[in-house]
Amino acid sequence: MKKNMGIIDRILRISIALIIGVLYFTGQISGLAATILGVIAVAFILTSFVGSCPAYLPFGLSTLRKDPSS
Repeated sequence: MKKNMGIIDRILRISIALIIGVLYFTGQISGLAATILGVIAVAFILTSFVGSCPAYLPFGLSTLRKDPSS
């Protein structure tokens, strides 16, 4: 899969996933909200480590900075 996520996008996604984790483990969220946010957090972490977001593909989006030397 072609990379389409820049470093800032990846850092933001990991940060949001960590915030969701903290909210869950401190008991601030529970039930259906915790489940939905947990799935989103896992997706954010996976896409951040892979460097590609499948949701960007149909729209042709990319936050990856183009290399000026190429």
